Amino acid sequence: MDLIFLAICALVWLLPLIIISRSSATSGQEKMAWILAVLFISWGAFIFYLLLAPIRKD
Repeated sequence: MDLIFLAICALVWLLPLIIISRSSATSGQEKMAWILAVLFISWGAFIFYLLLAPIRKD
């Protein structure tokens, strides 16, 4: 039971990183900056990513 709980916690922690790394909304250094922000600030940075990254001026 504990192993399942740990696996779920790891998946929840890694989910924002997976979503950002596979996203086409950002690329290059901007994507790396978002990944680092999520690593250090966690879900708060991920929420900002969801709100701000799709706003892209081409």
